[in-house]
Amino acid sequence: MIVWINGTHGVGKTTTSALVQRLLPGSRVFDAEKVGETLMDIRPGLPETDNFQHWPPWRPLVVETARRVLEYTGGTLVMPMTVLVERYWREISAGLAAHAVPVRHFVLHADQETLRRRIEGDAVMGPSAFRLRYLETYAEAARTWLHAEAEVVDTTRLTPEQAAARIAGAVGAVGAVGE
Repeated sequence: MIVWINGTHGVGKTTTSALVQRLLPGSRVFDAEKVGETLMDIRPGLPETDNFQHWPPWRPLVVETARRVLEYTGGTLVMPMTVLVERYWREISAGLAAHAVPVRHFVLHADQETLRRRIEGDAVMGPSAFRLRYLETYAEAARTWLHAEAEVVDTTRLTPEQAAARIAGAVGAVGAVGE
């Protein structure tokens, strides 16, 4: 199974994913951004883009990598990755479904003011123009398709530990029912 943790940049996906992984026995974290970094390392470089998700190979490589890792290890992959383009999400989810890989899709959400404050006050990465640039894109995706496609966890007033516990509880509860 894949537990996909979506949401805008700076909402806490990486932190929450590490915590979810600790709560789900037999799980591993797979950050699909690493697939994008591999594509960025190709020389000479691929065509210019502001986001590696726009490169057509990225999406099927994420699907193939995830399914192969699951085939090899079993268990659960926890995947923190922002996907705000509906067509890209459909391509990834359809690819995983074609390989009979179940996906639980969660979106970490916070209101715009909270997101802006978190991004500007990030002590590890510092303020990020890149992250701020995606706030409006996230708001539009949330309004038009994203929240309807996922289980939304509003982190505005939650700690990462609380958000992780909600996700792990939801996944664990479904696992227990299906056994």
